[in-house]
Amino acid sequence: MPSRAKKLLLLALAAVFITANGLLQPVLNRQRGELGITHIEPLENAPPMLALTTQVLGGFRGLIANALWIRTTHLQEDGKYFEMVQLADWITKLEPRFAQVWIVQAWNMAFNISVKFSDYGDRWRWVQRGIELLRDEGLRYNPEQPLLYADLAWLFQFKMGQNLDDGHFYYKLAWATEMMDVFGGQQPNFDRLSNPQTPEEKERARVLREKYKLDPARMKMLNERYGPLDWRLPEAHAIYWSSLGMDRAKGEDVRRLRSGIYQSMNLSFQRGRLVLSTNAPPRFLPNLAIVPKVDAAYREQIAEAPDFLTNNMARAYRNFLRDVPYQFFLVNRLTEGEQWMRYLRQQFPDSVPTNTTLAEFAVSRAMDNAQEQSQNKVTALLYGFIERAYWAAIEGNADEFYQYMNLADQMLTAYTTRNKSNQRVAVASLQEFQRIVRNGMLAPDSRLTPEEKTLLRANTGEPGATAAPTPK
Repeated sequence: MPSRAKKLLLLALAAVFITANGLLQPVLNRQRGELGITHIEPLENAPPMLALTTQVLGGFRGLIANALWIRTTHLQEDGKYFEMVQLADWITKLEPRFAQVWIVQAWNMAFNISVKFSDYGDRWRWVQRGIELLRDEGLRYNPEQPLLYADLAWLFQFKMGQNLDDGHFYYKLAWATEMMDVFGGQQPNFDRLSNPQTPEEKERARVLREKYKLDPARMKMLNERYGPLDWRLPEAHAIYWSSLGMDRAKGEDVRRLRSGIYQSMNLSFQRGRLVLSTNAPPRFLPNLAIVPKVDAAYREQIAEAPDFLTNNMARAYRNFLRDVPYQFFLVNRLTEGEQWMRYLRQQFPDSVPTNTTLAEFAVSRAMDNAQEQSQNKVTALLYGFIERAYWAAIEGNADEFYQYMNLADQMLTAYTTRNKSNQRVAVASLQEFQRIVRNGMLAPDSRLTPEEKTLLRANTGEPGATAAPTPK
């Protein structure tokens, strides 16, 4: 056979085989889907050449995904994050079981692209998109992949929960507003969400399940095990997704998920109570109700952790226990503070110097925390010292009143001086802190008795004033 004819014959055969492959591929994909072997979605908004190539080559989709992945790596190195979004979207359509691309794309949206915008509302939309990508799409194809649950919990715990950018308060309040809209109040009624009766309750339950992918029965279980949690705050949702990931991961390494639980519980203890009022900015206060459960969570995780992790976890546990007595002291719950200081001595004998009183230990630990330059801890300490001063005013103790007000003033001055060039971690003035704390203690739902409120008004004067209380 002449060489030219032979080449034409081979080309014709190749064309026939490629065409047959293209015709058979949809049938094979359908059968694979019915058997649960794979998940295939058609490309959307892809260039014609890419769409044609993936349709014709079919089984070579993985090679195309690899090529696109290499391209996204180069784009990331060049800082071209927006271009990465579309490429990564195609990769997830080509290889939906490729967990890493979901993780990278979500991280890119929530961390890299969001900070390109100066408007917090624009940033928040990209943070939401990163969360939705993992929660709504990534987990749909990878329901047993622990890395996706861990990264979803990480977005709640760090991007929303921490102060990694100056929009963190906006993110927290935007999320809290969304949750209150779904709950129909400040906290969820788990039974009504699980078994809604009215049309409004049914709609709320539907939105909770379909949009936010939250199961009210599971939320109730976690609230009983780890709470009470404030479900308006991101830490509660980090615990939810970490816990769900641990249940779904079959024999996989779940260390990141374990840490997501106890770290988020510790954050909930430190600032897991959101207080909203009409005459003061939102306040994130310690959640002392969960202290015993945070303690149990640390001990549980340490008992189940590999040996090489127990030292680090024990240090974290020790630091948590050292924070507990002074937090109870600052809100004048002295008996509980003494109990937890004795428990701290039992667990870590070197943590409390001999013959140290609760007040001495609390002030010392508070000043140690202030040196860490953490906005959250300094804010909580300022609220705590001022509240402790007002309790002294109620008791007519002028010396103690001035002692704690001066400590608050010194702490605020030192923190402001260290961070004067960083507005992202700025805090309010001392007078504003005083006004907020005093108004909170005088609010109708505070735990002060009418007599104590009368003494507070009489001994401190106008809101924000630091007049000495009248000794009894």
